[in-house]
Amino acid sequence: MQLTELINPDEVIVVVDDSQDIFLLFQEFLSRQGFTVLHAATAAEFYHILHNRKVALALLDIGLPDRNGTEILEDLVVHYPDMAIIMITGTDDLQTALFCLRLGADDYLTKPMRLADFNHAIKITLEKRRLILDNRLYQQQLEATNFRTQLLHQLNLKMNSAYLSSTELNDVLQAILVGITAGEGLRFNRAFLALFDQDAQTLQGRLAIGPSSREEAGLVWESIQTKNLHLNDIIQNFKNSASNDNQEVNRIIRSLSIPASDQEHTLIRACAERKSVLVENGQAKDYPVTPQLLELLQEDTFIIVPLFSPNQSLGVLIADNFITRHPISDSDISDLEIFASQASLAIEHSYLYTEMLNKMHELEAVTQELEKNKDLLVEAERYAAIGHMSAQLVHAIRNPITSIGGTARLLTRKVDDPDILKFLNMMALDASKIESTLEDLFNFVTDNKTEKTLQPLYPLIRKSVMLLYGTMKKQGIDYHLELNEPGPSLCIDSQKIRQMILHLLRNSIEAMPDGGLLQISIRQEADSIAIIIADSGKGMLNGTLAKAADPFFTTKIYGTGMGLTLVKKIVEEHQGTFSLQPGTSGGTVAIVTLPMNID
Repeated sequence: MQLTELINPDEVIVVVDDSQDIFLLFQEFLSRQGFTVLHAATAAEFYHILHNRKVALALLDIGLPDRNGTEILEDLVVHYPDMAIIMITGTDDLQTALFCLRLGADDYLTKPMRLADFNHAIKITLEKRRLILDNRLYQQQLEATNFRTQLLHQLNLKMNSAYLSSTELNDVLQAILVGITAGEGLRFNRAFLALFDQDAQTLQGRLAIGPSSREEAGLVWESIQTKNLHLNDIIQNFKNSASNDNQEVNRIIRSLSIPASDQEHTLIRACAERKSVLVENGQAKDYPVTPQLLELLQEDTFIIVPLFSPNQSLGVLIADNFITRHPISDSDISDLEIFASQASLAIEHSYLYTEMLNKMHELEAVTQELEKNKDLLVEAERYAAIGHMSAQLVHAIRNPITSIGGTARLLTRKVDDPDILKFLNMMALDASKIESTLEDLFNFVTDNKTEKTLQPLYPLIRKSVMLLYGTMKKQGIDYHLELNEPGPSLCIDSQKIRQMILHLLRNSIEAMPDGGLLQISIRQEADSIAIIIADSGKGMLNGTLAKAADPFFTTKIYGTGMGLTLVKKIVEEHQGTFSLQPGTSGGTVAIVTLPMNID
């Protein structure tokens, strides 16, 4: 997706900064990306733009001549919730950054900055905004769909009121079948419903309704008449009895399974051509009738009506007068086709409703996790920055400083001149100070005290996955969570365990730049539990796997090599074990084993 597709054509980006040079720099870069960029040197100019233009993103300087940027931020979050905000400042104070993020800023950048970092921040911020707006759109679409179901209630009266208000597909299917056979419906004796599976590879029988004999039909109709049952009552009775696997009609339909590739089968042809097929005395005009279908239904006269949406075939309805032997008239077929169109909408509605509901829940979970864990993400970036600085310092400074200090200490034992000795001792002392500083910096991110409490494990895993949902979707990565609820509770430091899981997930995602599959599963033993994270990336050589958790070891062009070292340290603090293995079909498998009872 192009960056300009993340905002609407009539929206603009505003640079709120009193520096003309900063504006020109940002304008040059963003204009080449296709954005419309406006400049506001003061808060007053910015509010004037807000009143006249639609602003998608504000690049807001903290230090403005007429008002503090943090005060403007608080106002924008309340009155312009759809606008993304990136704070720009000349200070790199972490507390200021966290303060702005807590107030509602989407990101925080310090001047001067690399254009790559600036471009990344713009992209991530606009993608997050687009997710939020799309989530709202899904909600509006859901409301529109609910309105459509209400309209169908009115158009199809009691029948529609029986099934379109239901969100469960089985309830919808039950209502469809009742509507076909009930006295208030279309009055067929029996109705069968078959739907294509999720991959549209097999037409599978789902549900059926109707008596298996004249005697049973007489008892049913007598009961309905005596009790004065209405459509909703019949549906409820059907729900209560539908679980009986011994019903003859359900035995018939559940044995129906036809490959979609069988183009000569009567049902598949009806679906493919989207035409109703009337079978009379075992024959149908222009259609061969499959003998197996006649044998299965134990009836030679019935009507087949396809169910379909504009985009796909959904399945078929089969109706007959098995008991009364009444002929199926053109009027009956017409009525059933009208009903089938409403039934198709109901089934499609159920599919869309479920899909949108799952999508909304997923997006809501991502949004909630991002909101709750801004500090965690900033902290993770802080660790990454410090680790990067530590790596550079250790590699670039430690060896020469050690050589200088060692040489100075060696010379102090061979020189007698007091003046020279004074300078040599100063060199040795300063070298020791630098070595100590490097060591402190190296250990900075690993010296936090472990605070263990009893915590459920599965929520920690789910929340960690949600934090990286956007990255996975952007890279085309599917993920499978194989967690059998409710899951165990362990005495752990939840913050560190989440940090550990986050590092492992990031490693797996980075190993799949072109998409793939990420699988997270749990293997529980009597006294331990293993967290297994497997990716379908390129994998690592055995020699590389053995060194992967060593400090500063990395095969990446960018990176510090500290992530797996930190993972190993956290696991050891919890008396666990950590290992990396090659996947059976490629990729890498990370296994963290923790004891069930951690001291």
